[in-house]
Amino acid sequence: MSTRITDEQAFRELTDTYRHELHLHCYRILGSLTDAEDAVQETLLAAWRGLDGFEGRSSLRTWLYRIATNRCLNVLRDAGRRRPPGPVPPFTPPEPSRRGEVTWLQPYPDELLERVADSEPGPEARYSTREAVELAFITGLQLLPPRQAAALVLRDVLCFPVGEVASMLGTTETAVKGILQRARASLDKHRDGAGHRPSPQERELTRRFADAFTEGDLDGVLRLLTDDAWLAMPPAPHEYHGPEAIAGFLRVTMAVPVPEGFGMTPTRANNQPAFRCHHGESPAGLMVLTFDGDRIRAITRFLEVQALVSGNEG
Repeated sequence: MSTRITDEQAFRELTDTYRHELHLHCYRILGSLTDAEDAVQETLLAAWRGLDGFEGRSSLRTWLYRIATNRCLNVLRDAGRRRPPGPVPPFTPPEPSRRGEVTWLQPYPDELLERVADSEPGPEARYSTREAVELAFITGLQLLPPRQAAALVLRDVLCFPVGEVASMLGTTETAVKGILQRARASLDKHRDGAGHRPSPQERELTRRFADAFTEGDLDGVLRLLTDDAWLAMPPAPHEYHGPEAIAGFLRVTMAVPVPEGFGMTPTRANNQPAFRCHHGESPAGLMVLTFDGDRIRAITRFLEVQALVSGNEG
C-alpha cells in the first residue's frame, strides 16, 4: 500500500472488497458456514492489529489470504469445534450403510456465492468455479489433511503462484509441489465424480422429486434415483447407500406423522438445486440434490441450518 492506513473505517472499506471471497475460501477449507464466518472475523481483526507489520511486499489480497488460511488451519487443529453433536430423531433409524466422517458439513447458499465479486477461475485452475463449491468437492476437501486441502484450494482453485502458496503455508516450493501431488491424488479418490451440470431437465426433475417427497410417495422418489444413489444427513453420521437402503430409511421417516404438514420451498445451495424444508411454519432443515444426468445421485439433508440466515455474512 502506498499510504499507511491508520483509520479503522478506511481499513474496513478497503478489506470489505475481499470479505466475501475470503468467506468462501474459509468455507472451502472448513466445510462449515459457521466456522468460516468466525475465521473471517478473526482474519480481519488480526489484519487490523498487524497492519504496522505489513510492508507491501505482497498484495493486500495475498496478505489477507495468508492470514485467513492460517486461521483455518488453527480451526482444523481444534477437533472440538468440528464435531457437532448428532441429533436425536423421533424414531429408530435403520442401520446405516456406513457412518460418515464429515458431520460438520454445512451448505453454502447461492445468495452468498453471488456476492463474490470475481468468481471466474484463472487459466491455471484445475477445477471450475461451479465444481469448486459443489458438495462432493467440499466433502473431499474435508477428508484431506489440512495443509493438503489449503494448498489445493490456494493453487488449483484460486491459482496463487506456487511461491506465494509456499509463503502462506510457511514452507518451500518443493514441499508445496509434493503436497499438491498427494492432495490431487487423494481428492480424485474421495470425490464421486458425478458433479452437477445444469440441464433442461433440472427444473422438471426437481419438481417431480418435491411432489413425490411431500406426498409421501416413496416409489416416486426411488424412481428418480440412480442405482448408486446415497443419502446423508449432517450433522448425523448416518449414510444410506443404494435405493434399497434409502427406501428403508425413508419408509421409517415418512411414517412419522407431521400434523403441521411437510413442505419444501425451492432454493439453491453450493450451485445445486435445494429445498428449504418446513413443518408448517417451523424450519425443518435444508435438502440439497446432486444430479447425474437425468437422475438424482445424492440427497444431502442438512438437519440444522441456523447459519443460513440471509445476510449473516454482512
